[in-house]
Amino acid sequence: MTALTDLRRHHKIEVNHLDRLAIVYVRQSTLAQLQHHQESTRLQYALVHHAADLGWAPDRVLVIDDDQGKSGTTATGRPGFTRLVTEVSLGHVGLILGIEMSRLARSNRDWHHLLEVCALFRTLIGDADGIYNPADYNDRLLLGLKGTMSEAELHILKNRMHQGKLNKARRGALGAPTPTGYIRDAYGEIQMDPDEQVQQVIRLIFRKFEELGTLHALLQYLVEHQVQLGVRERTRAGGGLLTWRRPNRMTLQNLLHNPMYAGVYAYGRRQTDPRKKLAGRSSTGRVTLPPNQWHVLLRDHVPAYISWEQYQEHVARMAANRNVASLSGAPKRGTGLLSGLLICGHCGHRMVISYPNAPTGSAVRYSCMRHVTDYAGPPCFSCTGAAVDRWVTTQLLDVLTPASVALSLEAQRTLNQDREALDRHWHARLERAQYEGARAARQYQGVEPEHRLVARSLERAWEQALEAERTLKEEYERHVQLRPRQLTTDEICQVQTLSTALPALWSASTTTMQDRKEILRLVIQRITLWGDANDERLDVRIEWQGDHVTEGQVVRPVARLDQVSTYAEVCQRVGAGVTQGKTVLEVTDELNAAGLRPPKRRTTWNVSQVRSLAQRLGLQFSKGTDGRTVPARRPPRAGDWWTLDGLAQALKMPVVTLYTWLRRAVVKGEQLERGGTWRIWADDAEVRRLQALRAEPVGARCHRRWIDKATSMMDTLEVRDVSP
Repeated sequence: MTALTDLRRHHKIEVNHLDRLAIVYVRQSTLAQLQHHQESTRLQYALVHHAADLGWAPDRVLVIDDDQGKSGTTATGRPGFTRLVTEVSLGHVGLILGIEMSRLARSNRDWHHLLEVCALFRTLIGDADGIYNPADYNDRLLLGLKGTMSEAELHILKNRMHQGKLNKARRGALGAPTPTGYIRDAYGEIQMDPDEQVQQVIRLIFRKFEELGTLHALLQYLVEHQVQLGVRERTRAGGGLLTWRRPNRMTLQNLLHNPMYAGVYAYGRRQTDPRKKLAGRSSTGRVTLPPNQWHVLLRDHVPAYISWEQYQEHVARMAANRNVASLSGAPKRGTGLLSGLLICGHCGHRMVISYPNAPTGSAVRYSCMRHVTDYAGPPCFSCTGAAVDRWVTTQLLDVLTPASVALSLEAQRTLNQDREALDRHWHARLERAQYEGARAARQYQGVEPEHRLVARSLERAWEQALEAERTLKEEYERHVQLRPRQLTTDEICQVQTLSTALPALWSASTTTMQDRKEILRLVIQRITLWGDANDERLDVRIEWQGDHVTEGQVVRPVARLDQVSTYAEVCQRVGAGVTQGKTVLEVTDELNAAGLRPPKRRTTWNVSQVRSLAQRLGLQFSKGTDGRTVPARRPPRAGDWWTLDGLAQALKMPVVTLYTWLRRAVVKGEQLERGGTWRIWADDAEVRRLQALRAEPVGARCHRRWIDKATSMMDTLEVRDVSP
């Protein structure tokens, strides 16, 4: 710092430099340095006084310390350095002060970019060794050498630490957290967990994976048998305490991929790919490499649960089982319009698409399967996709209609008018500041030189007026840089033309489903769905680009009549019609005229549905469609034998669903004669079983049938494997 003090009258500092700002750039690389190396921080802040010694007024010295605790390897993620370059580019800076050049940048790319900007705007750079002019060749050469040495110093330090780390790993002595089933003894050696149950669970996992062959089947087995994993606490507070946790998909996947269970000490399994690394995020860009590209691979180094050959077989099997479809939000092929955008409102996870009528793909269903895939539990939520797709499409076209676009353009014009008004306001302020400066100059020039007391006062007033004018100009330049971009006349006309053609383009036969999905992703961030399993109404929330939100309700097709929101009103109208002696046709017409809709995908009631509902309610129309008296129907139950209508009424379910159960052998029935009516056997215990089955959610029954089918397929594969 003595050198800076001695150079307070340096010949490179000119008047135009003193008229601009002097910036003191303060940075420490890590938070640990901020806590433990505070003397360096104090030394950097003390440069404010040296700037004053060099001739700058205290109020013209700006301290930029926004980059505390951030590395100088890149300019990305350093708002302070970005602000510094911006101020220099605007011509506001006369001098940049720092303890050493490495504080500004340790990357030649960022360092030479700063030198170019400083040379262009005649900005000086100062450190503990002197003051440099980047526009001067000799100073530029010296500054370039200092930047190169700063970058080389960082590279040498990193390479030295990496080589030391690598050399320690080659001996198998580099410490790393041990996976479940291993601990470190008092000498730092890796040993199997002394708890035998922990070892048994690990061996069980590998054995069952070899038997079942898939990760999900293994998870399902562990959940079904309530097998938990023993995990040692790694925190100091835990002190290696053993806790038991339920398994999940990711834990099992990491366990099966870890080579330590095969007795292998490995280092460098996951390495950083510079092409995938995100600036400002040190943990990104990691890629998993094959064993032949690992830095260290020491076999038979630790106690093993499985052999190296078994480990390779497990990894190869998981790779073969993996679905190669991308999980990103990019549009995929298929008729599911909202793929990648739907979020379950119950658990917050992404919903997936299924096609029950595959391969035709005529029906789409959105489901949240996270609990199924990760914890082998029941599905969280599901719904048919047609109703949701129609509602979202309607909202999209409404948002992008010419009226909406015209409103947005009107808002843009209003914003432009506001900006023009602000510009006029700024120009008025600048004009007033110029007038005050000129007025102060005239007053100072008009005073008699001998009148020193008045002259000194007027001189200070003139300097204050010039300072205020300069500050106002700098603020106006920042305002101009930050103001939004205007739409040109051609762009406005193009937007208006496209807005009128959008509905036709959306429904055109030449527009593919991928095109529609891309349009959705341009304007929609996410769509959240939630609703009750026994309700036809779904709550939908659309989050548009720009933080605008649209909420609404969608009516979806439901399987049962009691799930319809107007079920109570329908029952009341049917009961009133029977009491008043109306025909079933008259009641049907009244329901349709009132706009009441039945379940399934039908939009109107028919006579058969109304008669079936009346029977479920224990009522019977006295007259048929033609007005004649309806004969009494058979009793619903005779002993343990039921009529199809009678049992459906007792179970509160549609007759067609009960008939489906009959065809699938869920219930037992017979026909007394070929082509005659069916009767179904169900004693009291059977009725209770059917009522419990009916009360289950549809998703749970589908999940159970899916498990039974998977188990049957696995049994078939096992039989096929042992056959000669």
